[in-house]
Amino acid sequence: MEAMWQSPFLWMTIAVGLYMAWNIGANDVANAMGTSVGSGALTFKKAVIIAAIFELLGAVLVGGHVTDTVRKGIVDPLVFQGEPMLLVIGMMSSLLSAALWLHLASFLGWPVSTTHSIVGAVAGFGIVGAGFASVKGGTLGVIVLSWVTSPLVGALIALTVFRVCRKRILDASDPVAAMIRVGPWLVLPVFLVLTLALIYKGLKNLKLDLPLGEAVLIGIGVGICSAFVAWLLLRRIKVRDGADRREQLEQVEKAFGWLQILTACYVAFAHGSNDVANAVGPLAAVVGTLSEGTVNAQVALPVWVLWVGGIGIVVGLATYGKNVMATIGTKITELTPSRGFAATFGAATTILIGSKLGMPLSTTHTMVGAVIGVGLARGITALNMSVIRGVVASWVITLPFAGLLSGGLFWAIGSVTGYL
Repeated sequence: MEAMWQSPFLWMTIAVGLYMAWNIGANDVANAMGTSVGSGALTFKKAVIIAAIFELLGAVLVGGHVTDTVRKGIVDPLVFQGEPMLLVIGMMSSLLSAALWLHLASFLGWPVSTTHSIVGAVAGFGIVGAGFASVKGGTLGVIVLSWVTSPLVGALIALTVFRVCRKRILDASDPVAAMIRVGPWLVLPVFLVLTLALIYKGLKNLKLDLPLGEAVLIGIGVGICSAFVAWLLLRRIKVRDGADRREQLEQVEKAFGWLQILTACYVAFAHGSNDVANAVGPLAAVVGTLSEGTVNAQVALPVWVLWVGGIGIVVGLATYGKNVMATIGTKITELTPSRGFAATFGAATTILIGSKLGMPLSTTHTMVGAVIGVGLARGITALNMSVIRGVVASWVITLPFAGLLSGGLFWAIGSVTGYL
């Protein structure tokens, strides 16, 4: 273990991992929080504070599941058993290439997928270092499929939630009374799903791993209690006597603003649980290889590795996240708090489910899909198709760019150090 801390490769990989996490915060967390800022529910400063708390919680408490997939689910580490330092150099090259691409994309305001970046980068070094056979085609295929399904699922959930909100609340004859009546039922599933994410095979670090039945009962209980608290708070909505429909809708949207803040906490936790893997998955592989002196398929994931990723993500959002946040929050479609609530709920639910299944979903894909979903509720003309086409084009570029850059860096570093 002491030899591991003396290795310059460890410190270089930690530095690159922090750089990668910083770029994830600048690009991907901006996507996650952009709807809240774009709708006016949160200021940028408040969004950073919420992200700081819940991104770290999600990364440290639940992030280990997906980290394992990125660490050993894309390229079989055992093919480097004879040359363990090649795995170290490869994972470091993957982090650096993905981080460089994300930095460029954030500078240009492109909301690209950090998951695309790191998965493509890991596959790229694996192909250069050990051939195409080293890449796990089945796992990679499932991940690629998730990139298609996640925006569709996110869009479907968001569209359904917004239609319920519009039909039951916004289009009601008395929107304020409808909000008081229906709002708690919107809060209940948020806390139900979040509680399930925490306690159903979630908090392994705290030795809390309950079976599904018990987890569901606890989740329902937490959801009901949260809904009751929401009902008490919503009853405090006040409108003047004789207020017209516009004034009532303004009060309802303010209430939705509070619900969106709730879902912003939810999506930050979901993002931290899923996308910390993109920063620390390769770092975990390096730590395991250097500490054991050999390549193993199973290694313990130190909690400090998750902290490295979580802290870097938060700093990236605070210092470099405004450009990409504007694209998601204002340029795809016009967002109000009610639409933002539906979008963030749909995206976070999809991401959390993917995290529990060990699938590194793209927050970018999922959030863009959810925003498109709420936009479609008003018809195709409510969407800025030129922006959407540009976003999709950036997704197509990301995977091959990261793979080629990673393969090139791996070859260059390996050649210079004499390991290749």
